[in-house]
Amino acid sequence: MMQRLLTALHKPPIHIILWDGSEIRSQHPVPTHALRIHDRRTLWQLARNPQHGFGEAYADGRLSIDGDFCDFLRIVVGATAQKSPSSHRRPEWLQRRKCTLHSSKENIHRHYDIGNEFYKLWLDDHMLYTCAYYRDPQMSLEQAQVAKMDHVCRKLRLEPGETVIEAGCGWGGFALHMARKYGVTVRAYNISREQIRHAREAARRENLDDRVEFIEDDWRNCAGECDAFVSIGMLEHVGIENYAELGTAVERCLHPAGRGLIHSIGRNFPQQLNSWIERRIFPGAQPPSLGEAMQIFEGRNLSVLDVENIRLHYAVTCRDWLQRFEERLAEVREMFDERFIRMWRLYLATSMVAFECGTLQLFQILFAPGRSNKLPWTRAYQYVDAPQPGSGEVWRNLSGTQRNC
Repeated sequence: MMQRLLTALHKPPIHIILWDGSEIRSQHPVPTHALRIHDRRTLWQLARNPQHGFGEAYADGRLSIDGDFCDFLRIVVGATAQKSPSSHRRPEWLQRRKCTLHSSKENIHRHYDIGNEFYKLWLDDHMLYTCAYYRDPQMSLEQAQVAKMDHVCRKLRLEPGETVIEAGCGWGGFALHMARKYGVTVRAYNISREQIRHAREAARRENLDDRVEFIEDDWRNCAGECDAFVSIGMLEHVGIENYAELGTAVERCLHPAGRGLIHSIGRNFPQQLNSWIERRIFPGAQPPSLGEAMQIFEGRNLSVLDVENIRLHYAVTCRDWLQRFEERLAEVREMFDERFIRMWRLYLATSMVAFECGTLQLFQILFAPGRSNKLPWTRAYQYVDAPQPGSGEVWRNLSGTQRNC
């Protein structure tokens, strides 16, 4: 059974060692890693559902890896990334939860309300928990997150005095940045109690609470007219079944000459999120393919103007998060147990590798009402003062080595 698993992974440089010391050897001539399975139960979990079984067993400490952990994941994720779309179906008992008004709040609470102090250990100074933009390969995480915010603001062509609605505002860093640097007024929606509390405190400290209103409510209840509608890292939690309703909310709020941008993890084809991550880390989440995301715009008068994919930037963002997480383990251990640590190490490392290998994408979709002619003639406005090195050179500089999964 394990030999068939190795064959399905295209004979990787991995050996499997069982609890009794017996070994299942790969046909690869130069093995670099060993997967140690510590009990019979783990073996059967891997056989029943390798993706979910691996996550549970690693979190429990019932399996371990000899060799570099991230390189092991690159081998496995790279092999599974070559499978056809039809081969990624998951068992019925692991189907994603629907994102209703009630379940969405519960889903967000399970991930984002586990403690602001935990996230402060490894996020940047602005507490941005979305893809950064390393427009210069030498940028720190802090600099790249500011570059991401400015990149989005340039795309939206924000002007002083305009009104912005932000759906899913996280800890408020982007809303405050828009108000502080671009002179706009922001209504920011979020259903995470802990994030809203942090955001309101930050607005008071900066004396921006008269220009940024943080509203503890669901995106479905966005109200009032705005010049710009923006959502950074929320679409993954909306539920594809609700995309048409999101489009209606956008159309309801956006001024006829307004602009909008949705920034979201995505897929090259319809596929559910890693079953273990969806069950243990991000309940209810599902990154869409571009075709699925178009359900937001089609059927209403919204025109897609530009789509940019910056997935390699997210690979580097996850790399920086993982490095900071590992550097602060002593403090994490004061808050959580070893199972939690292994869960989050696996989540961050798997996410990094998934963006490297192309199983996850990062789309920025720029749009406007179809009747608006207030449109830029070229894309030049998006890249003011930005360096323009070749993409291959940038990726080598950022990742240390250029990896082809």
